[in-house]
Amino acid sequence: MTGLAVNIDHIATLREARKASYPDPVAAALMAELAGADGIVCHLREDRRHVQDRDVRLLRKVVQSKLILEMAATSEMVGIALDVRPELVTLVPESREEVTTEGGMDLIVHNKSIGETIGALQNNGIPVSIFIDAEPEQIKLAHQAGADMIEIHTGTFCEANGSSRRRQAFDKIVDAAKLARKLKLGVNAGHGLCYNSIKAFKGLSEIDEYSIGHSIVARAALVGMERAVRQMRELVDAL
Repeated sequence: MTGLAVNIDHIATLREARKASYPDPVAAALMAELAGADGIVCHLREDRRHVQDRDVRLLRKVVQSKLILEMAATSEMVGIALDVRPELVTLVPESREEVTTEGGMDLIVHNKSIGETIGALQNNGIPVSIFIDAEPEQIKLAHQAGADMIEIHTGTFCEANGSSRRRQAFDKIVDAAKLARKLKLGVNAGHGLCYNSIKAFKGLSEIDEYSIGHSIVARAALVGMERAVRQMRELVDAL
């Protein structure tokens, strides 16, 4: 069965907008699991703009499915990951100016540091995924760096204007997933996926799991977290 990992970052974004104690991303994670999520994703950014250290530690205590920690490849974050021990770490690029993660990790530029980070985590029993664009060279470099899996950046497809550009972007995702499979990498996908765009992935069996956050949280603001996750769960199950 194709997996659904629910990203609760933007529950924390709502909380931090008022520097309040609510809504609590930990409570949202529990509701997401009750609604059928296969995993909970949180991104502890270096600037702590949404998820806080407290959230990650509490999530580790209460998440019953699996905890996926998105993080930059820094010594600080490696230390936190080794302490918290999530089921999976996904390495992502970070920029202080970006609103959210804008693209995949450039392994041509960061290959050496990424390899060292992967080794430090794997030597302590933590599998590692790398968030990368749907480019053959990046996938080959992820494999060479020793990653256990990749997460394909789907944002280019989700944000493309016009059927031709969307088809071109989707074809690259398909080719990337197939190449990763040939290299025996696990394949996840995420960024920008919503209740409409997810339907395009029907039949793409190479993808193990979809990581979806913003669209679920946005719908949850109107219909509730449990209902929003169940509706996405039904769509993913239909793939």
